[in-house]
Amino acid sequence: MDRRDFLKSASAIGVSAAVPANAQAAPSSPIKRPESPNMIYRELGTTGERVSAIGLGGYHLGKQSEANESINLMHAGIDRGITFLDNCWDYNDGISEVRMGQALRNGYRQKVFLMTKMDGRTAVEYNKQLEQSLGRLQTDMIDLVQFHEIIRMEDPDRIFAPGGAIEAAIAARQAGKIRYIGFTGHKDPAVHLRMLETAQKHSFHFDTVQMPINVMDAHFRSFTKEVMPVALKQGISVLAMKTFGDPYILKSNTVQPIEALHYGLTLPVSVIITGIDTTQVLDQAFEAARTFKPLDQTQMNSLLARTATAASDGKFELFKTTSHFDGTAQNPKWLG
Repeated sequence: MDRRDFLKSASAIGVSAAVPANAQAAPSSPIKRPESPNMIYRELGTTGERVSAIGLGGYHLGKQSEANESINLMHAGIDRGITFLDNCWDYNDGISEVRMGQALRNGYRQKVFLMTKMDGRTAVEYNKQLEQSLGRLQTDMIDLVQFHEIIRMEDPDRIFAPGGAIEAAIAARQAGKIRYIGFTGHKDPAVHLRMLETAQKHSFHFDTVQMPINVMDAHFRSFTKEVMPVALKQGISVLAMKTFGDPYILKSNTVQPIEALHYGLTLPVSVIITGIDTTQVLDQAFEAARTFKPLDQTQMNSLLARTATAASDGKFELFKTTSHFDGTAQNPKWLG
């Protein structure tokens, strides 16, 4: 899908994709990576980077019983055209990063846009976690590091306070350890909006923001409706997650995997980060890319109507309504 179609699809569903003329310049020159005809590629906000529209979710890459299974799965995805890799300092107690670091040897690091996340809210904790992640990932530079699990109203205050994690992130960017800075969260659009407002008050521009975007989100605490327009207006790349609801949305029997992916790809997102833990699920993601055509308004309305009742109280988006997915709530020491 070219940029014209991309913007057209955004307009069709009522989401503005305007980018301010004074958007902050990228801190470093974009890197050109090989692209495959088997994958869709999109601009990463205002960074100038181009990345695959399907991203490999890091949590699922630490679940295989043997490390070689994870490594082979990553190599297969990269060889077929995926360039965006997701991870986090705490995934599977660090195993996800360790295995990704092993997979990125022998020239694979140069083929990908590498992202991971930090839980630390203080500069001290952020720096400690970043050094561990650099070691596990076997790299001296991570393309994008995001503040993880911004799920509490006080998280922005802690990060932007004196001695907060934002100071460490900016210093790490200046030192060349990271290239771009973003944040993630899955709980409530109000928290994301507060993070964006707090950043503006401190004259800071995020490069990316990651959020739940799926066929049920439009009906309940909607990040798509409330956060996405604000991010796009500020020139911030939107990274989609929870396409299948890990995997409760699919268990609702209201939508099939390919159409759920097509729904997300129709929206003005840069990347859909999806959990891929088997070759079958990897094949499914590439089939979604191969068959993708932006859904028209009638198709979008049909999907939303089909999921409206099931989505009304958030029972299939447990990351919003329970603490089941809140790793930092279960391990507050990670915050610092």
